[in-house]
Amino acid sequence: MAYIDGFVLPVPRDNKEAYLALAKEVSTIFREFGALNVMECWGTDVPDGEVTSLPMAVKYAEDETVVFSWITWPSREARDAGHAKFTADPRMEKMMGAMPFDGKRMIFGGFEVILDA
Repeated sequence: MAYIDGFVLPVPRDNKEAYLALAKEVSTIFREFGALNVMECWGTDVPDGEVTSLPMAVKYAEDETVVFSWITWPSREARDAGHAKFTADPRMEKMMGAMPFDGKRMIFGGFEVILDA
């Protein structure tokens, strides 16, 4: 089964186009290094919760929205190899200086697919 990298992050609404441009650039590199696909989803109906929620988890501000994204890899081994190439790629240095969001509030993790219905 496939392996998924998942991400939840707050992005200022005014930075939507900058975020999308960065996401397109990053997705091209991830696909070059073995990712099957990259999905980026802009939050339009992400309610606040009483105990916890996506907005609370990323400590978003009133001028932000929550982005939910994932990368599909053929396997964990392919993901680990792709990440190693990605982090060593010189294109990354250029991108790190122009992040249109606060990476400290990004939530991420790797997931083994147990159902694909």
